[in-house]
Order: sequence, then C-alpha cells, then structure tokens
Amino acid sequence: MGTDRVSFRSRVRLVDEVAEELRERIYSGAFPLGAPLRQDELAEDLQISRTPLREAIRVLENEGLLQSAPNRTVRVVTADLPKLLAAYQVREVLDGLAARLAAASEDHEGRHALKAIIERQVEALDPWDAAAYTHANVDFHKAVMTLAANPYLSAQLPLVRMTSQVFNPVALLEYERAALAVKEHREIVAAIVAGDGDESERLARVHIRTTITRISQQGDA
Repeated sequence: MGTDRVSFRSRVRLVDEVAEELRERIYSGAFPLGAPLRQDELAEDLQISRTPLREAIRVLENEGLLQSAPNRTVRVVTADLPKLLAAYQVREVLDGLAARLAAASEDHEGRHALKAIIERQVEALDPWDAAAYTHANVDFHKAVMTLAANPYLSAQLPLVRMTSQVFNPVALLEYERAALAVKEHREIVAAIVAGDGDESERLARVHIRTTITRISQQGDA
C-alpha cells in the first residue's frame, strides 16, 4: 500500500436535516396520507437546491414514507388494508422481541422511564388529548426498544412511528382504544420489571394483535 493519505471531504448534514424536516411533517399530519409533494415547491419552501432535496426524498422512499409519482412528484405513502396488516404483523414480532429483551435488561432507570411515559398517557386520557397520547404512545414503544439494547431492533423504529402516526393518524384515534392500550402497557411494564421475558413477549404481541384484529374488523365492515 502507498503511504499517501486520502483526504475525504466532510459531508454537510443538509440532506439529513431536510429528510428529518420532511419526516416530521409526515408524522405530524402536515403532509397527509397520499398527499402529492412537488419538488420545485418543496425546494422553494425549504430554501434549498434540488440536489439535497432529491437525496432526502430517496431516504424517505427507502423508509417507506414516500413513493414516486409521475411528473417529478412524490406522494406520501397510502395505507390500504393489506399494507396496514403487513406493517402490524411485523410490529407484532418486533414489539414482542423488544419486550423480551427489555425484561433481561438491568437498566433500572430505563424501566422507571417506562412507568413515567405511561403516566403521560394517563394524563392524555382526561381530558382526552389524542395528539398528546400519540406522542406518549410512540415514546413508550421507542423506550421499550431502547431498553432492549439491540441496534438491529432499534433500526426498525421508523416502522413504529409510521404505524402509530402515519397509518393511524391522530384524527382517527379513539379514546376507548387508547384507554385499553394504557392498561395493556401497564401489564407489559409489570412483566418487564419482573424480569419475565416470556410473559413480556406474550403481552406485547397480544397488544399488537389486538390492533390487527381491530383493523381487520374495520376492513370487513
């Protein structure tokens, strides 16, 4: 090998920042399901050139949040019944594994954080605040995955936000389902704190399977 050093030019984080801005607009509902996004308008709005915008769009296409459309446009992903069911079928496995690994964790502060997030969910129930509940719900599932301490599992976090905030937007969230979810979350945390991996996984999978059943019933209606 030669002794000459290779000089790498530092990469500007603009693409990451643009991707995060677009991602948050989708998660917040500012860009709703199926909404067309014109690249020229986006570039002007964000005051950036087309190149970093196109790269950011490709990042979100790889995450499944955007899909290509004709005439130099992209659209926010749509959620038909098969896509919803497919996403939650994966969630069932991921959430179950996350809960099992979390039960084996010795991170006591992380376990305490789970209880604190549940209290935020409870506060969102009365008075009913669907947006606050959704944020706390996402934080809860992210916290379980973080406690699991598996980087490959953590890499699937975008699916949690996609299913909770994009496929199941705040406007469609029902109080009754949220109240039941809080009860289920308490049971999952109790099993995690007890260090019972089998029960933690079982409860986490049942929790997601309840959502799958509800979605299936809505599709049959």
